[in-house]
Amino acid sequence: MTHSIAAHSILGGTAEGPVVAAPEALSFWGGVDPATGAVIDVHHPLHGICLTGSILMMPSSRGSCTGSGVLLDLALTGRAPAALVFSEAEDVLTLGALIAAEMFDKQLPVLRLSRDAFAALAKAKSARITEKAIVAEGLTIEIAPPATAKLDLEDADRAMLDGRDGVAVEAAMRIICAMAAQQGATRLVSVTQGHIDGCIYASPANLTFAEKMADMGARVRLPTTMNAISVDRANWQAQGVPSSFGDPAARLADAYVRMGCRPTFTCSPYLLDSAPEAGEAIAWAESNAVIYANTVLGARTAKHPDFLDLCIALTGRAPLSGVYLDEHRKASRVIDVDLPDAVDDAFWPLIGYLAGRAAPDRIPLLRGLAAAKPSPDDLKALCAAFGTTSASPMLHIEGVTPEAEDAATSDADTVTITRAEMAAAWTVLNDGPEDVELVAIGSPHASLNECRALATTLAGRTRHRDVAVIVTAGREVIAAARAEGVLSALEASGVQVLPDLCWCSISEPVFPTQTRALMTNSGKYAHYGPGLSGRAVRLGNLADCVTAALTGRVPARMPDWLSPAGR
Repeated sequence: MTHSIAAHSILGGTAEGPVVAAPEALSFWGGVDPATGAVIDVHHPLHGICLTGSILMMPSSRGSCTGSGVLLDLALTGRAPAALVFSEAEDVLTLGALIAAEMFDKQLPVLRLSRDAFAALAKAKSARITEKAIVAEGLTIEIAPPATAKLDLEDADRAMLDGRDGVAVEAAMRIICAMAAQQGATRLVSVTQGHIDGCIYASPANLTFAEKMADMGARVRLPTTMNAISVDRANWQAQGVPSSFGDPAARLADAYVRMGCRPTFTCSPYLLDSAPEAGEAIAWAESNAVIYANTVLGARTAKHPDFLDLCIALTGRAPLSGVYLDEHRKASRVIDVDLPDAVDDAFWPLIGYLAGRAAPDRIPLLRGLAAAKPSPDDLKALCAAFGTTSASPMLHIEGVTPEAEDAATSDADTVTITRAEMAAAWTVLNDGPEDVELVAIGSPHASLNECRALATTLAGRTRHRDVAVIVTAGREVIAAARAEGVLSALEASGVQVLPDLCWCSISEPVFPTQTRALMTNSGKYAHYGPGLSGRAVRLGNLADCVTAALTGRVPARMPDWLSPAGR
């Protein structure tokens, strides 16, 4: 059987290997171990399967922008898939493959197939990819060449591409132009600020890239903030972090500071004084930050992969595609939520998680939530959890978010999140023992209001001696909490408040080694935590977290708003 021009080459090359096909997207960061190439996301159908040397097929990627760094590291160490095959648009892993080819001469073909061709190839045991076709037993799929759409570049763009501003800017502009072509963009857009996600030491490749760019003389030309890093920059040695990890993690942060980035070290840049305004075109990476910026602030940014974030900060230019454009900010799925009575703070991460599952590949409009009057922290929790299960860079919430009115397209379909689905997801995210040894707050980084709420709920009581309670927060929030006396109240209760790193980048021994199970109020960490930490993770509200902190035990139960009495 031959499928004529049912495949498009995104990045060229040849490959062959066993076909590993997944029915749903995967985040490489938090989902794939760069040391082995195996899938560690316990919630994914491919959990436990090694991807090295495979023809990896999935609809798209999802989750963290850091996936590009994980793929680059796999490519540099010989543990990468032999090729990537998608059925939908995909940027994060594509960018990692592009960097591997552009800067390190490591070939990794990327293709996009029609749905019919994708379904046919997914049934094959193995496949061979040439420049012109995909060949499997009884199947040949012709490949159209990479997109060659002509970019309408401005004179300044051409000057950067011709090396006027140095070799680092020239390389950055080449990468931006290549991404623009594969995204179908014909122009670039100027942006006002950047946020760097590639400063997390997800793998040695992140350091290799950053130091190579810094050594080439790279310097950002925009105000550029930095995501959380992988160590407490000032204290990691005193905390017992081994130098084999601490040194490269610190060097990575230093490389970006050397390139002119602001050492904010937070995954919640929307809490900073530099947060963008509605309609402002920016270039942020880090999935929760991107989704919050688009959804809640009404700013405009694609979910830029690691490495592309720096390239844009060096040039001030981004591909004019995706949600930079009005027509791509519309919702093509409406999600009606059966809102329970008297929901608490645990409701919002749960709904974000379920909304992402209901709209894994498109922007949704959520209806039925306005009556619950979500706070900025509720929306932060929802957006972060949504980003773990959806590839979309934004969503809308009717009656809540700034662009929700008339957000749905005329042909949008409608689905419902039922209370039964909420109960089922709650059970999945609470598949752990009642005894816990760690309470994890701050994924994404805690706000000042969240720190206040934790101090108020603790009410001066001291944590159980066998339970560690750790909050991760940005430096500015910690400084404000110190000035208010909130920080001293938390510390008096035995709470550690750590700057710079966050739960998705924390490692032992800062992550307490004796932990067998932990409690968190973060839907994002409830999803990623089991794979990243190797521990059981339970989701609860802030009151549950305080109960765990004081007693070391939280009974497994449905929240009151999901229990029969609460209905």
